Amino acid sequence: MEAALMLSVLSLWSSLALADEVQVAVAANFAGPFQKIAADFASDTGHKAVAITGSTGKFHAQIKEGAPFEVLLAADDETPKKLEDEGLAVKGQRFTYAKGKLVLWSSKAGVVDDKGEVLSKGGFARLALANPKLAPYGAAGVETLKTLGLYDAVAPKIVQGDNIAQAFQFVSTGNADVGFVALSQVAPPDKPAVGSWWVVPARLYTPILQDAALLKKGEGNVAAAALLKYLKGDKAKAIIKSYGYEL
Repeated sequence: MEAALMLSVLSLWSSLALADEVQVAVAANFAGPFQKIAADFASDTGHKAVAITGSTGKFHAQIKEGAPFEVLLAADDETPKKLEDEGLAVKGQRFTYAKGKLVLWSSKAGVVDDKGEVLSKGGFARLALANPKLAPYGAAGVETLKTLGLYDAVAPKIVQGDNIAQAFQFVSTGNADVGFVALSQVAPPDKPAVGSWWVVPARLYTPILQDAALLKKGEGNVAAAALLKYLKGDKAKAIIKSYGYEL
């Protein structure tokens, strides 16, 4: 009995001794799923993932300025590659953890139809989107409008947020009638759906491939390596899919 107890104590001590913390820059669209993933990650591994959410473009600038992030979960595949080329991310570690879906959303029922014709009919005063220079979902929204030939007509009505979370906030508070946001924000698995939305056909914008990168500051951090491995596992993938992402 005493030997078994001693082994249990030693096992617990060993796991705690190996536990570490990782600083993660998380694209704003992925805040919801990552919160759940981080909780499971801590429970399953003992490691702690500390998340800061924001726009991918701002994260890129902050990482170049020496921000202490160790892992980046970007909203695109271009930024992680740039960081590799700039010597700020570890080569060979980058992978796509999710494929995002763009939606046109209103917090009110009946405003956005299932074909997105509200864009051409112009039945709105303001359209929110994330800054297309900083946020891939914002860029996808602009690309969608241009593909549809509606950008020039809609441009005067556009209000920009720093990131997709702020664009979502503009719509949810009524400061914008409609907005381009992520499906993961509109239809999370743990909350009732609110308002009306149109899932923008993938043919209207460049695929939103969201890549993970091990940053140079995280090289050698056991928790950073463990998190990237965990994101590839079945448990994390199930959470990601439940928020409407493709894998």
